Amino acid sequence: MRVCILGQYPPHIGGVSSHTYLLSQELKKRMDDVYVLTYPHPDVKDLEGVIVETAFAPNIKWLRGLFFFIFSIFKLMSMVRHYNIEIIHAHFLLPPGLIGVFVGKILGKKVAVTAHGSDLLLQANKPILRPLTKFVLGNTDYVLVVNQTLKDKALELGVNPKKIHITPNAIDIVKFDPKKKQMPSDIKRTHNKPLIIFVGNLVFQKGVEYLLEAKKLMDYDAELLIVGDGPLRQGLEKKVHNDEIHDVSFAGARRDVENIMPSADLFVLPSISEGFPITILEALASGLPVVATNVGGINEVIDKSVGLMVEPSNPHELAMAMNKILKNKELRDSMKAAAREHATKYSSFKILY
Repeated sequence: MRVCILGQYPPHIGGVSSHTYLLSQELKKRMDDVYVLTYPHPDVKDLEGVIVETAFAPNIKWLRGLFFFIFSIFKLMSMVRHYNIEIIHAHFLLPPGLIGVFVGKILGKKVAVTAHGSDLLLQANKPILRPLTKFVLGNTDYVLVVNQTLKDKALELGVNPKKIHITPNAIDIVKFDPKKKQMPSDIKRTHNKPLIIFVGNLVFQKGVEYLLEAKKLMDYDAELLIVGDGPLRQGLEKKVHNDEIHDVSFAGARRDVENIMPSADLFVLPSISEGFPITILEALASGLPVVATNVGGINEVIDKSVGLMVEPSNPHELAMAMNKILKNKELRDSMKAAAREHATKYSSFKILY
């Protein structure tokens, strides 16, 4: 089968890119031909037998999605004809899903769309975007969601239950391994204290402000490393300085997270909204206990054997959970041992087409 993956893909960083890369490798294993249409990036190149092309989209807020939508329609039509693509698999409902539906309708090709979280939990609630979301969901051959929460949301929007399939995120358990304790030399640690790590985009939905508040409230002495970048970074760094929150450092966006995570002692995800965060799987595969908020599909991934869940937007609960794991070595070691085994349950994809 000839498949075109549409949406974020390496070298772009993030959960969707990790998902699409692993999907492309699973498709290659079953001898499919794989093509990718993704957003512009200076380092885009074909990866491991996958042909990767881009469509023009300036890196300007509000305009990036619009330009990608317009130029991708023409680019995708050209790719479908040139490579005789049989199925378009879009990742994220808007704009990739809408692009896929348009081209699929015009050229008579099957379309699958995977909803990853905020596209159903946030975008679908906006009056302007809700009709477009329903249009995409109603005109695809396969609606794939990464957890039960998103399936429930799709059903609420009137999607035919027979079209909806849960396909959880997967993790490369070879890449993420507790034995890879190779903290990069450019990440400076000032103390030999337990290390708490956050990995993700620095946007409102990730709740990093509440993590900083929790760090200030902790009575256990630990370092906090924030890995990622985004529009809130400057404000978060300013908060650390103004509030005199000690032992917090920002590493920026990284492509070597698999080398950083195993050197930490605890992974924290303080999100306000989530789908199925792949960073939790990366942390578990790296042998880390997890503290996360009980939102979206997180409760489908985390149980008491590998971590603790707290209510969102609650720094006090977050601080108490981090203290509890770091103070109790027996609990921490037990969670570390269970984490890796738990992650192996997510080491492969279920492909439905």
